[in-house]
Amino acid sequence: MGRRVLITGLDTFWGGRMAQALENEPDVEMVLGLGVNEPKVPLERTEFVRSDQKYSILNRIVRATQVDTFVHTFLETNSVSVSSRMLHEINVIGTLNLLAAAGSTGSSVEHVVVKSSTHVYGASSNDPAWFREEMHRTGPVRTKLERSLIEVEGLVRDFAEDNPHLNVTVLRFANVLGTDIVTPISHDLRRRLLPSIAGFDPLVQFVEEDDVVRALKFVTENDIAGVYNVAGAGKIPWTEVASIAGAMLLPLPPVRPRLFASGLIQLGIVRMPPEMEDLIRYGRGVDTTRLMEKGFEYRYTSAAAVESFARANNLRRSIGSAEPAYRYEQDVEQFFRHSPAVVRSNEG
Repeated sequence: MGRRVLITGLDTFWGGRMAQALENEPDVEMVLGLGVNEPKVPLERTEFVRSDQKYSILNRIVRATQVDTFVHTFLETNSVSVSSRMLHEINVIGTLNLLAAAGSTGSSVEHVVVKSSTHVYGASSNDPAWFREEMHRTGPVRTKLERSLIEVEGLVRDFAEDNPHLNVTVLRFANVLGTDIVTPISHDLRRRLLPSIAGFDPLVQFVEEDDVVRALKFVTENDIAGVYNVAGAGKIPWTEVASIAGAMLLPLPPVRPRLFASGLIQLGIVRMPPEMEDLIRYGRGVDTTRLMEKGFEYRYTSAAAVESFARANNLRRSIGSAEPAYRYEQDVEQFFRHSPAVVRSNEG
């Protein structure tokens, strides 16, 4: 049999993109996705199961489908639109239930891949130029998002130690930019107004959205275990990010900058979650040697990720941002695939 993969968060950006990527692989026999809502992208052979965010039915699904690989894409990595309770439920409780299903007696799961974030390193004035995977953050945990991600990684680390017969992979992604993904930073760049801290011009890293999917797919297909940083080569000054994207800098005072930006935040003009504050003050860099030594090749540097975003954003502004006429709907697609009312060609 080929690989049988279960993806969490099929209704999210990363879950849908990952399912699309795996559908094209001939050695992947089955792709199964869990989500609270129906998928938002067209999928050909991915099965969808509606589930709560805590994955309370996961044990039954594993026994019924005999999946061998979990790809856990559904971790919240920005806190803009999620409450503290929901953040804990999605990240911590959801991961706990997923690991429990993977490690249960008689489980068919052989590989667990977790999409994490470089937010676990934080950002402070004492940071090294480049964080390696074995390093720890130098400053205290300041935000609920960082705390939840650190707790998730602790759960995964304990699980890997208790289950040495399984492959367990954690990918820590830098801030993402791309043609389609919407993040707090991309939102602000699209609005041409980028928050900054007066007197600071930090060096930051980005990873392009296609490289995110490619990295997840790479470790999944090659059964690569371990913890890996994922970011485009090089760092880029915050002022240059704004310049390339054609955005104005919004200088905020070093003391309580989010308080001074609160009016713009409440109006939705800028998005500046708490985890972004130290990043735009101190920046962050991660060493990506470990994953490249496994054979992964990036298509974009950090600067190229910003440039790719800027080109797409300029095109979007020139042709308008109207939604496309086609919108994927699961029920409609099931009708076309399975309904006897559809006249099917005998050719082929």
